[in-house]
Amino acid sequence: MDRTILHLDLDTFFVSVERKHDSRLNNRPVLVGGTGDRGVVAACSYETRPFGVHSGMSMKMARMLCPEATIIRGDGGMYSDESKIVSQIIAETVPVFEKASIDEFYADLSGMDKFFGSYQLATELRQRIKRESGLPISCGLSTSKVVSKVATGEAKPDNHKKIEAGAEKSFLAPMHVQKIPMVGEKTNKVLYDMGVKYVKTIQEMPVEMMGEILGKNGILLWNRANGLDNSPIVPFHERKSISNERTFGKDTGDVKRMREMLRAMGENLAYQLRNGNKLTSCVSVKIRYSDFNTVSKQVKIPYTSADHTLIPQIERLFDLLHNRRMMVRLVGVNFSDLVTGSHQINMFDDSEEKLNLYQAMDYIRNRYGTDNRGNSILSWGTTIGIPNISSMGNPFNGDPPIIPAHRNA
Repeated sequence: MDRTILHLDLDTFFVSVERKHDSRLNNRPVLVGGTGDRGVVAACSYETRPFGVHSGMSMKMARMLCPEATIIRGDGGMYSDESKIVSQIIAETVPVFEKASIDEFYADLSGMDKFFGSYQLATELRQRIKRESGLPISCGLSTSKVVSKVATGEAKPDNHKKIEAGAEKSFLAPMHVQKIPMVGEKTNKVLYDMGVKYVKTIQEMPVEMMGEILGKNGILLWNRANGLDNSPIVPFHERKSISNERTFGKDTGDVKRMREMLRAMGENLAYQLRNGNKLTSCVSVKIRYSDFNTVSKQVKIPYTSADHTLIPQIERLFDLLHNRRMMVRLVGVNFSDLVTGSHQINMFDDSEEKLNLYQAMDYIRNRYGTDNRGNSILSWGTTIGIPNISSMGNPFNGDPPIIPAHRNA
């Protein structure tokens, strides 16, 4: 039995949500993202595309290309709420689905033809999402995740497309190689230097040649170009790490301010670990200088979720990293090697009073220190003038991070 995989993608999701809540934005060029010169376009309406604007470009450049665009900073909590509405509709309709990002979903409809009709189910699901969420959505249906995703891209905006079993290869053949997921700028350059522009050329190449040129990724790319993809639907995304970073509005040499920023990040991330019953054993710090040179260091430690253990490690790593007489553009913190568990008492460093203090602080923050979307509004960082930098909601609920599925769609 052939697999039947449905891919759904909410069109220009952030823009569509803003338009849902403010109809004055309809049919106007809209940009969503960082509003300062350092900001990046997270989403742009189709009206901005003829000007050369695309997601991922600097907001400064986007404003120059399309000065009449309305610029909106965006509301991650509102986008998360709207995504949950769509997730609930899908969960009520299909047996198994994967939330690949805040605006992208896969569903396994294999075997549904026997009872209902996969294509009919897919089109009715799409119409229900549009009706109940008020958001435009496109979908693709085929025998694999990759082909369905490409089909969705071809169906946009606000439409659907089905690729019959056996037609995958001919469907992909005339497309540019960048239409295949996983082909970024570097891979595209390698292929371009070989004279490969279209998928058909890859299909005609021996798989061994692709392996010699790009290694395992070359073999994977050859399979995808031929419509061969058995990757499964993943209902739950287990987070292996959590992180936070901040780009300064203006490059800074203020070491005290950088340390305060890192401390605030560490505090919020440690709170998220405790709140999610998680522990980390690897701490890393990242610095990006004004010349865009990026450096990082990490350290392995015993499993913990305690501020008084993690924050000194962050500060020590920063002191080791910050060794250039140059302004800094960005700093970041990452906790990885996560496992489930509660903080264990260290007989040499911990005390009952200290553990009770953590419990009390977390209780107060859970009860009074978050807004209705899970944003922390009570933290050490807010007391010294650092805006809330905590991640949205619970990072361990199985949902992917709040990032749009298609940077250029």
